[in-house]
Amino acid sequence: MSDGARILVVNADDFGRSHGVNAGVIKAHEQGIVTSASLMVRWPAAAEAAAYARARPALAVGLHLDLAEWRRRDGRWEPVYEVVDVNDPAAVENEIEHQLTTFRSLLRRDPTHLDSHQHVHRREPVRSALLAAAAALGVPARSLTPTVQHSSSFYGRDERDEPFPEAIGVEALLAVLASLPNGATELGCHPGLADDFDSTYSTERETEVETLCDRRVRALIVAERIELHSFADFTG
Repeated sequence: MSDGARILVVNADDFGRSHGVNAGVIKAHEQGIVTSASLMVRWPAAAEAAAYARARPALAVGLHLDLAEWRRRDGRWEPVYEVVDVNDPAAVENEIEHQLTTFRSLLRRDPTHLDSHQHVHRREPVRSALLAAAAALGVPARSLTPTVQHSSSFYGRDERDEPFPEAIGVEALLAVLASLPNGATELGCHPGLADDFDSTYSTERETEVETLCDRRVRALIVAERIELHSFADFTG
């Protein structure tokens, strides 16, 4: 990595959630700009995702800690499922260790980075527990490691979970890349190629794949001298 360069890590969340998500992540990696992915180890398609990643080491894979999911209904956020009580420090620590063990069993290596489903690690006690796990592994933790900033601007829903398709179009991504600051930035994304699981974020995933694979995006990265890297370059 060059000193003073603009460095971009494009990370796909929800890897392993379903076959359709896996297909979208794979296409966006092979034909687009995705360099890293975060694996949800609890879901049936995790083994399929891990098998691909073991054969394609260029795709850095981290752990997408999955403790709970919420959905907005009638103006309120309500739980869809809860793996553990996210306010119980001991339960959170045990579940992080359990999911790390599962990750190692699937990938046969440690994760290159840590983050969480729906950013639950931004709040305590998950924040401290995830930071401790990242420090032990020597890997970045999303939004908590100052050497890699996180951008969530490439997302097709607004704060109220209403559709915001303009944010994931080609022009929007080009604008994000053109204004990329110096240093390292993780751009989060959620590609997918089939609506094959229950989620409010469904058709947006296919749009993301199209945008991430658009040749104008790659051309701008070259023209702007942005360096594409994966999270594997930030371990240790």
